[in-house]
Amino acid sequence: MQNPPSARRDPALREHHGDRFEDPYAWMADREDPALLEYLAGENAYAAAATDHLRPLAETIYEEFRARIHETDLSVPVRHDRWWYYSRTVAGEQYPVEGRVLLAATPERPTLGGETVPDGEELLLDGNAEARGHDFFAVGASEVSPAGDLLAYGVDLAGDERYDVRVRRIATGEVVDDAVRRTGGSLAWSLDGRHLFYTRVDEAWRPHQVWRHELGTPAADDVLVHDEPDERFFVGVSASRDDRVIVIGIGSKTTNEYRLLDAADPLGTPRVVATRRQGVEYDVEPIGDELLIVHNERRTNFEVAVAPLTCTSHDEWRPLAVTTEEEYVTGVDGFDEFIAISLRREGGTAVRIVLRDPSGELGFGPAHDVEVGESLPTIRVGANPETSTRTIQLVWESLVTPRTVVDYDVVSHTATVLKQQEVRGGHDPADYVQRREWATAPDGTRVPISVVHHRDTPLDGSAPGLLHGYGAYGIPSDPWFSVLRLSLLQRGWVFAIAHVRGGSEMGRSWYDDGKLERKRHTFEDFVACADHLRESRVVDPDRLAAEGGSAGGLLMGVVANEAPDRFGFIHASVPFVDALTTVLDPSLPLTVIEWEEWGNPLDDADAYALMRSYSPYENVRPQRYPALLVTTSLNDTRVYVTEPAKWVAALREATRDVPGARPVLFRTEMAAGHGGQSGRYDTWRQWAWETAVLIDLT
Repeated sequence: MQNPPSARRDPALREHHGDRFEDPYAWMADREDPALLEYLAGENAYAAAATDHLRPLAETIYEEFRARIHETDLSVPVRHDRWWYYSRTVAGEQYPVEGRVLLAATPERPTLGGETVPDGEELLLDGNAEARGHDFFAVGASEVSPAGDLLAYGVDLAGDERYDVRVRRIATGEVVDDAVRRTGGSLAWSLDGRHLFYTRVDEAWRPHQVWRHELGTPAADDVLVHDEPDERFFVGVSASRDDRVIVIGIGSKTTNEYRLLDAADPLGTPRVVATRRQGVEYDVEPIGDELLIVHNERRTNFEVAVAPLTCTSHDEWRPLAVTTEEEYVTGVDGFDEFIAISLRREGGTAVRIVLRDPSGELGFGPAHDVEVGESLPTIRVGANPETSTRTIQLVWESLVTPRTVVDYDVVSHTATVLKQQEVRGGHDPADYVQRREWATAPDGTRVPISVVHHRDTPLDGSAPGLLHGYGAYGIPSDPWFSVLRLSLLQRGWVFAIAHVRGGSEMGRSWYDDGKLERKRHTFEDFVACADHLRESRVVDPDRLAAEGGSAGGLLMGVVANEAPDRFGFIHASVPFVDALTTVLDPSLPLTVIEWEEWGNPLDDADAYALMRSYSPYENVRPQRYPALLVTTSLNDTRVYVTEPAKWVAALREATRDVPGARPVLFRTEMAAGHGGQSGRYDTWRQWAWETAVLIDLT
């Protein structure tokens, strides 16, 4: 087998707060440098050669995955106005097809009925036709006009999450407008369908402006609706559920502001709901003549308030006393007869239904929680475009229960299953065991772990295990069902999720306790979870693997440096491993807004020292690392390919003479973005290869 490539060393001095660091791979910041592209190609060739013996196993896993999936399938059709809307897939095709069927012609939800196309289909968007001739294809926002005659959608052909907007007349398929290019991804229609609102990005790729485009006119004539000068804030635009209100959302990591515009008056001036106040986060849900507001003005874990649609100050917010201080409110959905509140409590998710009652306080009556009936469910509100309904679409799943879509009757408290993900060949949840365990962090905090394994897997310290982690931005890692994971579980693996601080599994304080000056809690929690699994003999102490992506990739880099003996293998996907260099450069995408997550090392010496102590790239050392798989994409704009490239180059240099050094494999998708390849078959093959590497190297 060939030797791994060696990257050119060209030290550049970086000096901040009295700390001098010589960066030998700073030249990789130029992502168009032919030397970098040559290095990436060399690493890809090396990874291919080093795993050539795994092709049969990867192919077996790929075929297992395909054998469990209905490649021709239909989503649950959703009623909106006069139509049933849905997405469908066709065997052999990479991308979904979006379509609709007239309600008058098909009063009941349409089905495939053994065919590939529902009767009476009107085509909205065929991703396969759109993607033809391109290595990458993704759709951002996709919005049907209020009258139902036009479809506006954003197309990304590189993976850089910058979208060219196309407007198609649905009846004929004709593209009637494609003037707007390189947008930030969000779209909203005026009520008359003559104007389209969209976002633009600045040089740091921050969505910072909302523009209004009149169909059929040049983009040069578009009108600026909102310009956000504060670099900490991102801007987005959307429409309310009933299409009557244009919603402009402005938010940093700790502060929000919303502006509303009557969709019937698209040339008007947006009105501020409540002026931004540092540290006050809020979200709005327009419904009828009122606003439902989720905010943290009085509670760390947020609460729900009601205000008139014309609200211009937080003084008009009236608290709706339907949650407790221990329950973390994450969202609210409003309907004519009820509202649905999304919650977190005791490490899990919940949905609370509150019925409207004109005689009750603030017009609301009794509340109840939806019962799922298993130990570790993840439940969320699904697609519900209609406000006039007494049922709500909910989606739930767990580590053993496939994704299940139900219509829930809010009056009778009954759920009708509309679709459960079918596992071809059969899947019995009773064949698997899921449970919650708890690790103890160094500061005494109990950290939850979700665990699943086949019921026949012995828990005597002989089973290989995979521990998943993320722990940033308050994003929870809730239990989810995976068809691909079955290939591991049926081979006797244990899969676990470490619900570390930095996420929000245990409430908002769980997030706050894993960011800024307390970021090390994330890493300590993950190692504590690994130690618990090893010491309790849930897994073989010598065959525990770890995985994480993006900010979870930073977590992987830290534990690889600081706890290499805990893991036999680590997969770091699109990893944020040169975090300090990135956060020191305000010109890079996402940097300034990230200062409220990681700290500002430019101006704050303590923040610099903390990041300097854990940033994976600066802390690579000559030691025996676990076997490492590092995967990334050339066109990723969230975590530049520069970061993992520098990290791998540093790892190779540091471990060159380390006895018994384990393999380091680095693979870059050359036509993809942060989410990897775009076509589903390509994605499955990528997953199968990664799983084969995991099995081989653990």
